Amino acid sequence: MNKLSIVASALLLSAASAPALTADMDAMKKEAVETTQAFVKQLGGAMQKEMKAGGPVAAVKVCSELAPQITAQISREKGWMVTRVGTRVRNPMLGMPDAWEQNVLAKFQERADKGESFEKMAFAEIVEEPNGKYFRFMKAIGVQGQCLACHGDPAGMKEEVKALLQERYPHDQAKGYKAGDLRGAVSIKRPL
Repeated sequence: MNKLSIVASALLLSAASAPALTADMDAMKKEAVETTQAFVKQLGGAMQKEMKAGGPVAAVKVCSELAPQITAQISREKGWMVTRVGTRVRNPMLGMPDAWEQNVLAKFQERADKGESFEKMAFAEIVEEPNGKYFRFMKAIGVQGQCLACHGDPAGMKEEVKALLQERYPHDQAKGYKAGDLRGAVSIKRPL
């Protein structure tokens, strides 16, 4: 077999596998969306319950204690890395976006600036990294009114909330948001 026929065979194989890759990508996106929705529903439900019962102080405890447990549980169940990343990081040990996530967050901001809603704003792609190939997915999180009790202007926060945030998050940068701002994203990384 000469070099030309080897290249032609490789191109034919690549073209033949394109529909399969598209179908796989669609299936992975669907599963990532479902996983993200389940995570947001579980965390949001706990957050609303605690806000009603104990106000913003209780909500801080949900974010600092329950959110990492939920992400760890889902990550173990799925065999993926599921996390939340922020445009301004509250916990640099858990919420610092990597270079790919920073790029996607910047694209999300551009999309939001053009009027796109955060409700369905998501992005997925297959990424080649030094240790292998990964399916990566992010779903935008927007700031809602109730988020401002802990993420808004510090001058408007209750003193006990500020004290608890300082205690739990001494390097907190996730303040000063307004309703409608991009807060961050749920991020999923799956090895292929």
